[in-house]
This record gives sequence, C-alpha cells and structure tokens, in this order.
Amino acid sequence: MDTRIIDLHVHSKASDGTFTPTELVEEAKRAGLAAFALTDHDTTDGVAEAMTAAKAAGIELIPGVELSTEYEGTEVHVLGLYIDVNNAGLQKQMADFRDSRDNRNIYMLEKLRTEGFDITQEALEEKFPNAVITRAHIARYLLDQGYIPDMKTAFSEYIGDGCRCYVGRPKVTPMDAVDYILAAGGIPVLAHPVIYHMERPQLIRMIREMKEHGLVGMEAIYSENTPADEQELKALARAEGLLITGGSDFHGTNKPDIRLGVGRGKLYIPYSILEKIKAEIQ
Repeated sequence: MDTRIIDLHVHSKASDGTFTPTELVEEAKRAGLAAFALTDHDTTDGVAEAMTAAKAAGIELIPGVELSTEYEGTEVHVLGLYIDVNNAGLQKQMADFRDSRDNRNIYMLEKLRTEGFDITQEALEEKFPNAVITRAHIARYLLDQGYIPDMKTAFSEYIGDGCRCYVGRPKVTPMDAVDYILAAGGIPVLAHPVIYHMERPQLIRMIREMKEHGLVGMEAIYSENTPADEQELKALARAEGLLITGGSDFHGTNKPDIRLGVGRGKLYIPYSILEKIKAEIQ
C-alpha cells in the first residue's frame, strides 16, 4: 500500500510565506512529504532554488503558481501545477499582476498612514526583500511594529475586502488564468472553493465556464474545509469531471496554525492524487 503524502499548495518568501524555498524543502523532509508544489502568488521566483534543494533532499518538487483573479465581484485563485516557469507569456502576465498589486499597495499605504500608522513601501521592501508585497506582508509589518494585536485585526479592521483602508485592483477572470496556465504547459486547478462562500449555483456556473477553457482540477482537500465541505467538494469535482487535488496553503508563521502537509493536523493528501495529475500531462 502506497502511504506517501503530498501537499500541492505551498508558499515561500518569494510571495507571502515566511520560509525560503530551501527551508520549505527542509520542512517538507521533516514532515515526511514525498512531493509538494511551490505555488507562490503571481511569481515563480522561488522555484529554481526549491528545485535544487528538493533534488538534493530526494523530494519531488512541482513547479507551480497561484494566480489572483475575480469572478462576479469575488476574488478567486487559480493554481497552475507543472508550469513551464520560463514561459514568456505567463511571465509577462505575472509581471502585469505584480505591477497592479504594487499600484494598489501605494494607495492602501496612504490610507493606513491617514489612520496614524507609520508605514511606507520602502519600509516594506526593506523588511521583505525580493518578495511580492501582498496584504499579508502589510499585516505582518503592522503586527511586528506593535500597531495591532494580531494579523487578523489588520484584515478585519483595515485592509480586508471592504474595510476602510482597502483598495481594489483590476483582475483578470478565472478563465483568463486557465488560459495562461495551459499556454505555459501547466495543469489549471481551482483553489480552495470553500473560502469564496459562493452559493452553489454560482460556483457551478463558474466551474463550468472555467471548464470550457480547460480547467482540469479542483482543490477539494484543504485546510479550511470541514469534513462535510471535503465530501461535498469531492462529489462536486467528480460530478463535473474534474480531478481532485489538495493542499495546506502553508505560509509559515503568517498562518501559524497551518502546518505543511497536514494543515491543522488532519489533512491527508495521498500520492495517488499526484499520479492522476501526472497522467494528464503524459
């Protein structure tokens, strides 16, 4: 019986995690993972380092990415697994995403300063060198400076969707993201549908629109899922002809209750899931 376990949704310091790619590999080794996917937000900058470390450690590393999109007013994330990190089209789109994020950050930081917080883009870049600065970095900075009691407060009171310092940004659609991932030779996967809180008809409509563009999988096994959520999403994936995938969404200390491979302790993602994904690219 194959007892190997995997994790197909992991973040490093290249986006909003707190582990370097090499440290992630070391943590994966300690966690007993056979394979994991590095899926940083809108960047593949950590993949080369992770690949080198994973090869030395005897762990399978899946090059990936997580793209931010919007569907009918809801932010939706799409994972790309087994992407060609050198694909020029994908790299151009991700550069555009990052530019959009940077512009949004400028306006959010201005609003935070009007709230009395001493925070600048330069300070964030100094604290998080070579990272794609996200709202998680802003929250971490506010926490480390002692301005807020915990990161959750940053999102619930200041920079979460609809809060007084929040600034939106133009986003592509999930269907666009599927197109970009396929063009880069990857496997497109709808990430963590449970967190979108969509009514089922809307979720099914979005999935079917994404399928028309080539969606392959859905993240039915996820740290935020209840057992009932997992069963329901697995059934939905099967009904819609999608592969089932799973991931912890590990971010290091930015999500301290989420551990690599096991989430909050009960996550189980068997290697057989990865074998089915590999069959799609052979």
